[in-house]
Amino acid sequence: MSNIIDKVLVVGLGKVGSLVGTLLNRSGFEVHGGDARPVEGLTFTSEVLDVSDAAALGKALEGCQGVVSCLPYRFNLPVAQAAFDRGVHYFDLTEDVPTTNAILEMAPEAKSALAPQCGLAPGFIGIVGADLASRFESVRSIELRVGALPEHPSGELGYSFTWSSAGVINEYLNDCEVIARGERALVPSLEAVEKVFIAGMELEAFTTSGGLGTMCETWQGKVETLNYKTMRYPGHCHQMRFFLNELGMHRDREEAARILTEACPAVREDVVYVHAAVEGSINGNLQREEFTGQYRPIVIDGVEWRAISWTTACSVAAVVEMVNKGQLPDQGFIKQEEIPLAPYLATANGSLYQSS
Repeated sequence: MSNIIDKVLVVGLGKVGSLVGTLLNRSGFEVHGGDARPVEGLTFTSEVLDVSDAAALGKALEGCQGVVSCLPYRFNLPVAQAAFDRGVHYFDLTEDVPTTNAILEMAPEAKSALAPQCGLAPGFIGIVGADLASRFESVRSIELRVGALPEHPSGELGYSFTWSSAGVINEYLNDCEVIARGERALVPSLEAVEKVFIAGMELEAFTTSGGLGTMCETWQGKVETLNYKTMRYPGHCHQMRFFLNELGMHRDREEAARILTEACPAVREDVVYVHAAVEGSINGNLQREEFTGQYRPIVIDGVEWRAISWTTACSVAAVVEMVNKGQLPDQGFIKQEEIPLAPYLATANGSLYQSS
């Protein structure tokens, strides 16, 4: 299949999906959207689409060379399967490990690129971590941290659900893959709490599922330590352990997500913190390289977008651009850590990380 992508179908037109479509449209792609409900005010055409209807999904993919799924993680696999069957390039934002594993199984026979996990974490943070690691002769540890937070926290949780509450609960309850003492392992979420300071701001970081994507497979046998943690304001992890574990809300993930969304509604002023640290040998000397980023809302075409929305949307849009330009493979599975940082930041959409 050719790399060239003229038309892209974007499914799931919530906050992130609608921005993905907008960004790709601005970048010269023909964009068509699909969502379970009518969506107004878009800069591109859209239709009501039930992705569980295989015939309707297949019709929506006609004439498309790419599809971006911005759906909740549990709806991604039918879209990936439809793209695989038709040789359409596939991109998504999932942090769900089983979904990614299923796409990995398709990849050897794929006639198009399959690029899940193109968001913030997994996604951008893995690209940054791999770039830091490439500066070393040998690597001892890779530690990646991301936090999407309200700029002005309130309440004991100090949190706001500007992202999918179902996705957050999934990350808080599923086991986390890591490399510890040189061996791949699974560790519980909401553990190993540590302090992180960014620009004088004290945060806490703790284990959550899915943020590493495929990095454990890539770095197995090459590092002693590889882990990902979510950053929150101090005290959040303790409160979530109480809610999910002691109150037993882990037994009903949908209800847990509903309660937390009601308790911590979205805010307009948010901030995304990113921290990556790599230790290893350079010229025979043990050294540490770090990357720290702070991202806040920006205005795109006269509309203000939350930090979590644009950092996620521009990441997947940048990967679509790179596949289209032939800077990434046009067949098989694309690992986020194999995407070079400099060309990624040089795309129209990746450059938003540098201009914010």
